[in-house]
Amino acid sequence: MAQAGSVATRKLIELLTAPDTGVGPAVANLASQWGVSLAPISPEHIINQNVAIALAERSQAVKYPVMHVYADRVRNLLTEKFRTFSGKVRTLVEIRVSQDRMEGIGIQLQLYVDAVTQVLDSNRGSWGEGAFFTGGYEVTFEPVQHGGKNFLQVAKVMVEVDLSK
Repeated sequence: MAQAGSVATRKLIELLTAPDTGVGPAVANLASQWGVSLAPISPEHIINQNVAIALAERSQAVKYPVMHVYADRVRNLLTEKFRTFSGKVRTLVEIRVSQDRMEGIGIQLQLYVDAVTQVLDSNRGSWGEGAFFTGGYEVTFEPVQHGGKNFLQVAKVMVEVDLSK
């Protein structure tokens, strides 16, 4: 069952880090459309890990913006008989933005979320290895808090991937 979560997470990270169709080009395109400066998100800042903000900042040097991608729920629904696994994997992309001023942090975060959702919208269908994405996602925004470079805001993009193994 743990393999199901790692397959969905790995596939999502591959989509987000793709050099031509991933988050990097989407962020650059949104920044030019909106006329704002957005820090690019390099593939090294898209991390396969579920870690609390305080712990991440204490244990390593964190460079913002950063995306943490992880599976938080795996459900084997046995929708296909005689398969070892056929169900849903809930995968999250947690986007963290930090800066020294509170003004504009929400706009930056929304643009990074837009970049992630653009990548998702353009990758509906089969992701390979039995993973299938129907196109639905849910976004939640947390309030601005103290952390990072003084102020920190987090958004989570939740994606359910159908998986059959």
